[in-house]
Amino acid sequence: MHAAWFESFGTAEAVLRVGDLEQPTVEAQQVLVRLYASGINPSDVKKRAGSFPNLLDEGLVIPNSDGAGIIEAVGEGVSPDRVGERVWVYQAQYARRFGTAAEYVSVVDSRAPRLPDNESFNVGACLGIPVMTAHRAVFADGPVDGQTILVTGGAGRVGHYAIQWASQAGARVIATASNETDVADCLQAGAAVVVNHRAENFSDAVLDAADGKLVDRIVEVEFGANLATAVEVLQTGGTIATYSSTIDPEPKLPFFKMMYKDITTRFVIVYAMPEAAKIQAIADIEEALGNDRLQHRIAKTLPLNDIISGNQIVEKSATRGAVVLSID
Repeated sequence: MHAAWFESFGTAEAVLRVGDLEQPTVEAQQVLVRLYASGINPSDVKKRAGSFPNLLDEGLVIPNSDGAGIIEAVGEGVSPDRVGERVWVYQAQYARRFGTAAEYVSVVDSRAPRLPDNESFNVGACLGIPVMTAHRAVFADGPVDGQTILVTGGAGRVGHYAIQWASQAGARVIATASNETDVADCLQAGAAVVVNHRAENFSDAVLDAADGKLVDRIVEVEFGANLATAVEVLQTGGTIATYSSTIDPEPKLPFFKMMYKDITTRFVIVYAMPEAAKIQAIADIEEALGNDRLQHRIAKTLPLNDIISGNQIVEKSATRGAVVLSID
């Protein structure tokens, strides 16, 4: 099969290879998916760069966790009725070596949910990490109807979906963005108001947008960098649900301020989500897709042979939308 892989850690141009590898077999409780699209996420490029030092201990790695395609075969214990089903794949390259940057992947049956006929494979390749992370960040602590939720980085991959999940569930969403294009994207996704996170009076802007009230929940893209503001604008008993802290990866916590406000900090990553949360997210995604309730932004589609360029785009944060590899 045609595939991309790496056998050492390093820059995309130094270590990524494209060629032919042996097609995977399908084992019990697995499905064999002929992939037509593969999503490149920040976590994928970080793994290639060496964020998991033991990843290559057993051999080469085919990158990327998210993808979409058609089931061609099933293993023992899986209904044969699934053959021919359009699916999206998530968590393919987690705790294992073989991801979606290839013509074929074998994954556990539950990691290949049905993709509604009205959605493209390219959209399917965007659903795993971005949409499920956003779902968890919004709903991990219960219903949000009637709440005020701050979504920082609302124009980013996860933030864009978090705005949609929260607003459609009845929350009033305050999003952050720093330019006119991103502001427009946030408003179109469902934000009630957008504030500039680069402003010196960021916390005041959030409170003004919330009519002087403290917010109930924060979906946070830069935990360390925004922590002081988060503590200031969050109500007592509120929650910070964060999935990234790139600018300040080892922040110092204002312990007493957080304790006196009884603030809950929830760290979100798809891989560690409870299985029940994954099942609920998948059900909600299927319902939303079937009713055309989710907006998607695919900024760049490249052939698998251009995986190096795709990695570089993601690493440079050169685009707000998803980067997808097309697999012919």
